[in-house]
Amino acid sequence: MDTRPDELKADTSDLPLILLTGATGYVGGRLLQSLEHQGYRLRCLARHPDFLRPKVASSTEVVPGDVLDRSSLDSVLRSVRTAYYLIHSMGATGSFEDNDRRAARNFAEAAKAARVERIIYLGGLGDDKQALSPHLRSRQEVGRVLRQSGVPVLEFRASIVIGSGSLSFEMIRSLVERLPVMTTPKWVSMPAQPIAIEDLIAYLTAALHLPVSEFRVYEIGGADRVSYADIMRAYARYRGMHIRMIPVPVLTPFISSLWLGLVTPLYARIGRKLIESIVHSTVVRDDSALRTFDIRPMGIEDALRHALAKEDQQFAVTRWSDALSSTGETPSWGGIRFGTRLVDSRTAQVMKPPATAFKPIERIGGDTGWYAWNWLWQLRGFLDLVAGGVGMRRGRPISETLRVGDTVDFWRVEAFEPNRFLRLVAEMKLPGRAWLEFEVTGDRTSATIRQTAIFDPVGLWGLVYWYALYPFHQLVFSGMLQRIVYAALREQECERDGQT
Repeated sequence: MDTRPDELKADTSDLPLILLTGATGYVGGRLLQSLEHQGYRLRCLARHPDFLRPKVASSTEVVPGDVLDRSSLDSVLRSVRTAYYLIHSMGATGSFEDNDRRAARNFAEAAKAARVERIIYLGGLGDDKQALSPHLRSRQEVGRVLRQSGVPVLEFRASIVIGSGSLSFEMIRSLVERLPVMTTPKWVSMPAQPIAIEDLIAYLTAALHLPVSEFRVYEIGGADRVSYADIMRAYARYRGMHIRMIPVPVLTPFISSLWLGLVTPLYARIGRKLIESIVHSTVVRDDSALRTFDIRPMGIEDALRHALAKEDQQFAVTRWSDALSSTGETPSWGGIRFGTRLVDSRTAQVMKPPATAFKPIERIGGDTGWYAWNWLWQLRGFLDLVAGGVGMRRGRPISETLRVGDTVDFWRVEAFEPNRFLRLVAEMKLPGRAWLEFEVTGDRTSATIRQTAIFDPVGLWGLVYWYALYPFHQLVFSGMLQRIVYAALREQECERDGQT
C-alpha cells in the first residue's frame, strides 16, 4: 500500500513533544506542515524565529537557537523526546564540513544531556567504501557523529528529491525548458534513485512509530533507477517537448556549475556542490526500508507528474531557495564598526487607498521585475552570481502574498505588514549591509508611498561602492517609484472582495 502522511490517522494526542530542526528548509518545511496536519505537538528550532513564525500553526512553538552555539541548545531540547535533525551546510561558504561536524556534535551532546529518546536524521545515499564528494561524505559523517552520543538514531539516506520547488526539480525543469539542445557532461548519465517529496515525508513521519530497537541506517529511494539524462527525457515527454543531448567529456564540475548558474535557478556555489555529489552513484543497495515500512514509493514518471501538477497550479509549499542555508552562512558582523547609514528616501502621492497602492509593491521581483531599469537589476544579479553570490535566480513566491523569510531575487523579506510596510534585506555580495523599504500611509482616497534604500557600509570600500553607484541609484530608485505609482493607478479593485 502507498502510504501518504495525510492518510495516517493514528491518535497522536498523547505523544510527547517533537523538536524539528531545519523547518525553514525545503524538506523541513514540508515535514512541518505534515506533522501539524496530523496534530503532533511541535517545537521548531530557528536561528531567525521571526522568519519562521508566520509559516507555522498557532499550536507550534518556535524557539531561537543555533546548532553552532552549544549553549543555546539546552533550553531548546528540554522536555523533547523525539528530535528531527534536518540541518546541513550545503549553501555555506568556507568549510561546510567543519560546520556540519561541529553542529552535529553540539546537537548530539545536548540531546544526550536532555535525555532525548530518539533522533531521526536525513542523510545522503552513496557507497561509503568509495571516495565520496565532500557533501555526501559530510552527510554520512553527521550520522556517525549523532550516533556517537549514545542516543538512538534512525538515519535515512536518500538520493535526489523530486517535488515542486526542490533544488533538483528546478534544475531539471530549467535545463529542459530553456535548452532544447544541450551539451552534457558525464554526470548526467550517473545512476540515481530519485524519491518523490511525498514519499520522503511519509518515511520521515512513519519513523515516529518505529520501535527504537529497529533504529539503524535505512536507504530509501523511488521505484526507478534512472540518470539525470533519463529524468530530463521523462520531463520533456510529459511536457510534449523534444530535447537533444550531446555528451561532452571535458566539462568539469566547476565549469558545469558556472554553466548551470547561467541557465538555471542555481548559482555557482550550490551548483558545484550538487554536481560533485551526483557524479557518484546514489542508488539503494539495501532494501530493508521496503521490508520495515509500509511505504511503496512511486516511480519517476509519477514523481514528475506530482511536482508538475503543483507547479501548474502555481503552488509550492516550500522552495529550496527559501532555506536560509541557500544564501551561505548568515553574515556575522561582530567586531565590525559600521559608519553612518547612507539613506536614499523619496515619496510619491497616488490617488488610491493604501491597500491599492500597496499591491504593486507586494508583487515586486520575480517575473514582475523591479518596475524600472530591469536590465540594470539583471546585470547586478549577474555580477553577484560571478562573485559567488545568489544572483537573481531565486525569484520570488508565485503567490502575491509575501511572508517574513520569503526570498525575492537577491533579497529576503525581513519585515512585512499587509497593505502598509515591506522591508527587504539584501543577500547579495556587498561591502556592508543593505535594505530596501516601502511604507504606504493614507486614507480612503489617497496614499503616500515612501521608498527608502539604506546602506550600512564597511570601511572605505563600502563608501566607495555606494558613491560609485549613486548615479545609477538615482535612475533606478526614482524610476521604480514612478512605475509603482503608475501600476497602482491601473489597479482595478473588485467591488465585492477588494481583489483584482
